[in-house]
Amino acid sequence: MTLQQLYLALLVGGLVLLASIVGTRVATRIGFPSLLFFLLVGVVLGEDGIGVDFDDVEMARNICTAGLAVILVEGGLTTKFSDIRKVLAPAGALATIGVVVSTAVTAVGAHVLLGMDWQLAVLVGAIVSSTDAAAVFSVLRVLPLPRRVAGLLEAESGFNDAPAVILVLTFSVVPFIFEPEHAVTEMVYELGAGSLIGLGVGFLGAATLRRMALPASGLYPIATFGLGLVAFAAAGSAHASGFIASYLAAVVLANSGLPHRSATRSFAEGLGWLAQIGLFVLLGLLVDPSELAADVVPAIIIGTVLLLVARPLSVVGSLFWFRIPWREQLFLSWAGLRGAVPIVLATFPIVAGVPDSPRLLNIVFILVVVFTLVQGPSLRPIARALGLITRESTREIQVEAAPLDVLDAELLTMTVQPHSRLHNVTILELRLPDPAVITLIIRDGHTFVPLPDTRIEAGDELLIVTTSKTRAAAESRLRAVSRRGKLAYWFDEYGLPD
Repeated sequence: MTLQQLYLALLVGGLVLLASIVGTRVATRIGFPSLLFFLLVGVVLGEDGIGVDFDDVEMARNICTAGLAVILVEGGLTTKFSDIRKVLAPAGALATIGVVVSTAVTAVGAHVLLGMDWQLAVLVGAIVSSTDAAAVFSVLRVLPLPRRVAGLLEAESGFNDAPAVILVLTFSVVPFIFEPEHAVTEMVYELGAGSLIGLGVGFLGAATLRRMALPASGLYPIATFGLGLVAFAAAGSAHASGFIASYLAAVVLANSGLPHRSATRSFAEGLGWLAQIGLFVLLGLLVDPSELAADVVPAIIIGTVLLLVARPLSVVGSLFWFRIPWREQLFLSWAGLRGAVPIVLATFPIVAGVPDSPRLLNIVFILVVVFTLVQGPSLRPIARALGLITRESTREIQVEAAPLDVLDAELLTMTVQPHSRLHNVTILELRLPDPAVITLIIRDGHTFVPLPDTRIEAGDELLIVTTSKTRAAAESRLRAVSRRGKLAYWFDEYGLPD
């Protein structure tokens, strides 16, 4: 490549990146899932669009695998262990038993309903069995779900990529020979060794960074993110699961009290977005729209089996021994979002030379596009209908503020609903637990700092600063007063979650 060609490639890449970022803003405003916009950019750039010729499936697989590692590290660095601690067991069940059940049910559906060869049927089941980390993490940022449900979805999407990859690789062999004992042994080794490597890198890295004074604060986010990638590469070199290693290492690092937490989180989110954009655009380039028409019906049939049969059965089968309310299980069944992971996994059998495997890429691409359009916009109304989102639930605001980082503080926002008993309660009467405090009120478009005798009104948006330790108590007090007024405790109302 000449220097002039390098300049041209960087120019085109930069313009595509900027167009994707601007398009994300537009897509969000109109309710269009951003991941589909990135795929659309890739399709427009491809052979049937502007004419960029890209058919190197192996290169796409390798680049996208690295991109998935970046997304999982970002997901781990933005995960609070307190949110997932109580759901680790059910999340682990969903990520293992759930993946196996979903694979089996989808494979039977593809074989029986479409007459698909057993190897391809099992492969398509394994490919679409995993929920997508990028899609789930992006949804959780804007959907104020109960912590248990959000934590369960988050942990599942972080864990289940590894079993899905193992299953896809197991069935991507030519000639196709399935040895159950070998497959189980391989899965146990890869998951176990990957987990140990990830936890080891996480704890060792955290201990080192706590004792190391770096010359610039900007190096801490880079070092933290680099440790997540080291875990991924080290596990992969040991023939273990790099996906689970990178996620676990990032979770440990994010919850070890390291300095510059907010900066690290913002840095991780930026790299995560960059990885998503590059990954989806590249996958869009691989697909030729002119070849998709023949696989539209099979994709919709497989997607329907997955959404209405396989996913619900996998949720019920995995969570049978855990006391998860049926409303939450119903939402978890619907919220199994698919995105980049299935499309990346569809490239594995193509590289391995599985007969007729290019068809899988088209089927999975159509399935992801169609069912993201169906599931994505419907999550909020379904969560509301199931009573999982209350109108007065708080949402965390991510801010760049060193004082908040030092104090381990969080900034919350809450809108006072028309029939809330918070109306006419003064700041003093609200009696939030120390050190939680309402720092700002937005009323009728005007912003002011409340005084102790300021009365809260319906329609007010409250900005609340609290510490991580006090957050739960502050939210409980807000719920209690909202339900029964300032004398809520007299009525045995303590604001427990619904």
